[in-house]
Amino acid sequence: MPTDIDIAQAAQLQRVTTIARDRLGIADEHLEPYGHFKAKISLDYIDSLKDRPNGKLILVTAISPTPAGEGKTTTTVGLGDALNRIGKKTMVCLREPSLGPVFGMKGGAAGGGYAQVVPMEDINLHFTGDFSAIALANNLLAAMLDNHIHHGNELGIDVRRISWKRVVDMNDRALREIVNSLGGPGNGYPRQDGFDIVVASEVMAILCLSTSMQDLKTRLGNIVVAQTREQKPVTARDLKAHGAMAVLLKDALKPNLVQTLENNPAILHGGPFANIAHGCNSVIATQASLKLADYVVTEAGFGADLGAEKFIDIKCRKSGLRPDAVVIVATIRALKYHGGVDVKNLNTENLVALEKGLANLERHVSNVRHHYGLPCVVSVNNFTADTAAELDLLKSKMAGLETPVIVARHWAEGGKGAEDVARAVVQIVEGGQHAHGASGFKFVYEEGDTLMAKVTAIATKIYGAADVTADAKVRAQIQKLQDDGYGHYPVCVAKTQYSFSTDASLRGAPSGHSLNIREVRLAAGAEFIVMVCGDIMTMPGLPKVPSAEKIDLGDDGRVVGLF
Repeated sequence: MPTDIDIAQAAQLQRVTTIARDRLGIADEHLEPYGHFKAKISLDYIDSLKDRPNGKLILVTAISPTPAGEGKTTTTVGLGDALNRIGKKTMVCLREPSLGPVFGMKGGAAGGGYAQVVPMEDINLHFTGDFSAIALANNLLAAMLDNHIHHGNELGIDVRRISWKRVVDMNDRALREIVNSLGGPGNGYPRQDGFDIVVASEVMAILCLSTSMQDLKTRLGNIVVAQTREQKPVTARDLKAHGAMAVLLKDALKPNLVQTLENNPAILHGGPFANIAHGCNSVIATQASLKLADYVVTEAGFGADLGAEKFIDIKCRKSGLRPDAVVIVATIRALKYHGGVDVKNLNTENLVALEKGLANLERHVSNVRHHYGLPCVVSVNNFTADTAAELDLLKSKMAGLETPVIVARHWAEGGKGAEDVARAVVQIVEGGQHAHGASGFKFVYEEGDTLMAKVTAIATKIYGAADVTADAKVRAQIQKLQDDGYGHYPVCVAKTQYSFSTDASLRGAPSGHSLNIREVRLAAGAEFIVMVCGDIMTMPGLPKVPSAEKIDLGDDGRVVGLF
């Protein structure tokens, strides 16, 4: 069986200029090619599309992720290819991979099997340099902050109240907590500091939520990096850093055009990590795709409790985007894992564990239909070990929720293997059914709710928690943010992706637990409040055996071992 990279390297790619011209009607002068197979689309061209009608937006999400794998990105790509196969002009709109997971836990992040976006190696390894630009802009601000303090601290910054961290796009636990500026007066004032991974940075969120270069620059200026001794906010604008940051990001803001293995157009731009960030691709990319195609298939990170909730409550709230339907990805293997089966036994039929694990899928479906008010389809990625009895049990249980359950084989068959899912999506979108009991699009909380009420709504409605806890210091920070005028911001919960709770070992659909808020961060440029819950880290570490050990260059110069 060929690996993902074998399949990608054997693909017959078309030049990106051909894809743009023939499939999207974009002339060469509106593209900035990065080689033959990837290009950026100019912002002026995107702005010229604003009077075109929007296509239909399909959001792909999933059950709570497991070591068994679900295949959300693979499904997004396969569904996009399938919709094109059945005559719907469709674009795929994905997030860019972070190098942390690529070299850490999961290898490549461009889909899998015969449902991939290509050139796969380029996409997974630096791509067009967007994340490097984000890191540079972030770290420029950090350098200018420390430099301001070193040269007299005219703004009166309290070095004990600096909140801005440096970033690097690699899992590196050694950088979580550091002391910088050691070595004497010439190196600045020593202080405790730390690094986040690039994709958890506020600059990443700003890039993904900005609608224009001016909006980007305004948001960058609004970043709060520290407080004065009187506890007044100090911004990037106060440090005169936002203009230079915008210069570093001027090309990164332009969406990246590539293609699927079936030569269908795909845009990759920004935004992974819905466990510690908002986890959506850029607003500019999604809005442009909706002007260029009749259907747009996009993804949100991790499960529907994290990525989809943030897609709804942050991205949709800020941009006016509204999904027309949702696809929830699951596998029999993953559901058995949620039912308590050990990873090494997942290929053995186990109806008892499957039925128990279905509670996870049922809650995600219920959340999408009742709390987000959206119609949905369950797409089951097929594995050869799946049995007829297991599939029958899954369909019979889901029938009670009036939700179509469709087996998809796009990993092995490409778009052809997802045509049934595509037809089900089209039936929902074009059949006028606001379908299967969904009650109409809605947010989990209202903008006017307090910050505590917002996080409590997410915890109790979406996670099944009984309450929200926080120590007195954290509660005081939340109240101060409320009092300082940030209470209308959405909440971005950072927590483990593996469970509805903050305990990664609690599989299935735990209820009655507490959501403990450990830390609160203001993202004034992105315009949301990050609430760090449980033991989640905004700088991940590498696993015992990182994927980097298998990645290499072959004698012919080709990348090997990349998923």
